Amino acid sequence: MREIAINGQKRETTGKKATKLMRKEGLVPCNLYGEAKDENGLPKALSFAAPFTELRKAVYTPHVYIVCLNIDGEEHKAIIKELQFHPTSEALLHADFYEVTDQKDITVGIPVKLNGLAQGVREGGKLNLSIRKIDVTAPYKNIPEILEIDVTNLGLGKAIKVGELNFEGLKLATPAQVVVCSVKETRASKAAAAAAE
Repeated sequence: MREIAINGQKRETTGKKATKLMRKEGLVPCNLYGEAKDENGLPKALSFAAPFTELRKAVYTPHVYIVCLNIDGEEHKAIIKELQFHPTSEALLHADFYEVTDQKDITVGIPVKLNGLAQGVREGGKLNLSIRKIDVTAPYKNIPEILEIDVTNLGLGKAIKVGELNFEGLKLATPAQVVVCSVKETRASKAAAAAAE
């Protein structure tokens, strides 16, 4: 997986007033969740703020990044877990990160890339990509940037489901029955089939 560096500073004050002021300064309030737990056994968050200019590189992209956070000199490796945007302006309001380690599995959505010219497309059909990402579970160092799927043998009216796929070292977390891609019949393919008959 690609890595990207983001600098942050710990937040001493939280609450609406503090976050409003922070956003005016071009900072985005963030939380980092990791192994730390509070007295009730719930995940304990490290509150920090990061410049929007740095965060945007990791947010507005089709790629999935391991984020190397430097919070007041402390290094943390993490993935983006959740983002909150303003309902009308689409401005980034808040980001949650989840700390990762070499030993612990993480689940993350990885972009799908279809390779080859499908048999059904050669017969006049249209190739449809139904999902753009597949959720995979593995230690972060084993997770690729993209999942390549060969569609060369995919016939007219046929589909590839998640359950038919297999990637070395990865456990697929998206349900097996979900359709990844399919070749739909078109007028041209029906006409060609009728002519062949």
